[in-house]
Amino acid sequence: MKGPLFYSKILLFGEYGIIKDSKGLSIPYNFNNGALKVDENPTQEAIKSNASLRRFVTYLENLQQEQPELVTFNIEILKADVERGMYFDSSIPQGYGVGSSGALVAAIYDKYANNKITVLENLTRDKLLQLKAIFSQMESFFHGKSSGLDPLNSYLSIPILINAKDNIEATGIPSQSSTGKGAVFLLDSGIVGETAPMVNIFMENF
Repeated sequence: MKGPLFYSKILLFGEYGIIKDSKGLSIPYNFNNGALKVDENPTQEAIKSNASLRRFVTYLENLQQEQPELVTFNIEILKADVERGMYFDSSIPQGYGVGSSGALVAAIYDKYANNKITVLENLTRDKLLQLKAIFSQMESFFHGKSSGLDPLNSYLSIPILINAKDNIEATGIPSQSSTGKGAVFLLDSGIVGETAPMVNIFMENF
């Protein structure tokens, strides 16, 4: 079993600030990706991921009980798959701010959400905001507080422009040209940073 791929993301501007209604631009980064998977002989990493998924399932079960109008899942099938050893097979580095938990959230929503909004629909602003609200609650399990933008970007795999908290839109960005003038690139600092404590520091200082 291997599910569809979900990509990492780069937030070109707006990091943390988008929680407080600033502008931001998020683009898919397909160099890294992840998929739900079950293996006959799981590695230690797979076992660790599966244990995390078990805790996430409990959180999602509580979420749908508390907010059934927001989102519900096929929990029984999700539980059964996790019992079979399902894990998130990912090349997205954790703690680097490129959306590792966002891709996982997108993958779970895509496979197990009831009445899901699909990427094939006419994605109105209301639908985008509804998806963002669902993903915000789902990803809060990992970060304490989430804008929902990372999973939204991973799920839709298109650039998202955030004008304000309640004003987001799918957008386009210029394609690469051969002139070599201007670029966006990532530099690996080799330093892992936990998101939740950094968000807390930001919120306290805001």
